[in-house]
Amino acid sequence: MMSHPDSEAPAVGQQVITACAFIHQRVDGIPKVFMARRSMNKKFLPGVYELPGGHVEFGEDPIVGLKREVREELALDINVGDPFAAFTYTNELKGSHSIEVIYFATLPNDTNDIILNLQDHSEYGWFAEDELASATTLDKSLEDDEFTAIKTGFRILAGRYDVAETESE
Repeated sequence: MMSHPDSEAPAVGQQVITACAFIHQRVDGIPKVFMARRSMNKKFLPGVYELPGGHVEFGEDPIVGLKREVREELALDINVGDPFAAFTYTNELKGSHSIEVIYFATLPNDTNDIILNLQDHSEYGWFAEDELASATTLDKSLEDDEFTAIKTGFRILAGRYDVAETESE
């Protein structure tokens, strides 16, 4: 059974699993991550840049769910790699608690093939690690768990990942 596709659908007291893609590529030799800006029509975090992905359906494999969500949001197929970060958050509008798992991902095709589902996202961009501040809003700063995970993704890609450093953050 498919759940309501709207992130504002009530889910009081429910645990939700969310899978997101750290879609990365090199642009002029610089590693960049793909992020899409949530539609201003969304009640939960409108206008906020985020990694593509969404809720994994009951009984669905997380990678299958991630690929489905990216296809729905961007009309893209992705290659999914290993998960590298996870965090939790509550959605006060839904009344739910989410566990978000972030996977490395790449595009098998040209990036010109991106077609946004405008009900979900209004625009997108490719951001280098030092450009992440331009993707922040009043509702989502660089200290946000997702941005912290994105910075970890960049450190792993650059070979600068240190478990001891991460545990002390």
